[in-house]
Amino acid sequence: MNSDNVEAGNRPESPPDGAPAGSHRRGPEDSATRAMLVDAAEQLMLEEGYAAVTTRRVATLAGINPGLVYYYFGPLDNLLLAVFRRGADQILARQSRAVNSPEPLRAMWELASDSRGTALLVEFMALANHRKAIRTEIANYSTRFHETERDVLSRLVEDEQVDLGGVPPSVVALLMASIGRFLVMESAVGCTTSHADMWAYIEDRLRRAEAQRAEHPLPAEPG
Repeated sequence: MNSDNVEAGNRPESPPDGAPAGSHRRGPEDSATRAMLVDAAEQLMLEEGYAAVTTRRVATLAGINPGLVYYYFGPLDNLLLAVFRRGADQILARQSRAVNSPEPLRAMWELASDSRGTALLVEFMALANHRKAIRTEIANYSTRFHETERDVLSRLVEDEQVDLGGVPPSVVALLMASIGRFLVMESAVGCTTSHADMWAYIEDRLRRAEAQRAEHPLPAEPG
C-alpha cells in the first residue's frame, strides 16, 4: 500500500526520501514554501479530487523536494487539515464582511453559491468518510458558519429589517446555504434543470428583502 496516498490507512507515514533525518519538527508556519505546498494540495483537490493528493504529487506540483512535505507537515493528514483550515478561515472572513455589508442577504447568498468554496467542501466531505480529524474540523466550521448566519437573520428580523414570513431564521439560514451549494454541485456535473427558475426566485426575494430594509432604516447611532 502506498503510504503517500490519502486512501492509505490511519497509520503514520514514514518520512519519504529526502526528508530531514531524526524526529519530525515542523517548518515555520509563515514559510513561503509551506504556503506553496498548501496551494498545491488545494489545486490537486479541486482539479483531480482528494485521492490525487499524495506527498509526491504535491511536491512535484510545488516544484520542491518531497521530503519538505514531511518536514513542514509530518503525516499527509496534517497537510490536508492545513488546506481545510485555510479555506475555512477564508470563508469565515468573507462571511464576516458579508454580514456587515450594505446588502447582507445578497452577500450571504453569493457566499453560499460560491463555486470554488463549494467544490473544495465537497471533496473534504468525501474525505471525511475516511478521516475522523477532517470530519471534526468540518463539523466545527459548519457550526460556526450556520450560527453566524442564523444570528444575523435573527437580528434583522428583530430590527424589522426583513420579514421572513414566520419562518425561523435558523431554517432560512440553512436553506440559503443548502440551496446555494446544491445548485453549484448540480451545475458541476452538467445538470441545470429548473436552476434558472430558482436563481430568478432567489433574486426576486433578495430584491424584496433589500427594498424592505430601505423602507425601515435603522436609527443612526448617537455620536
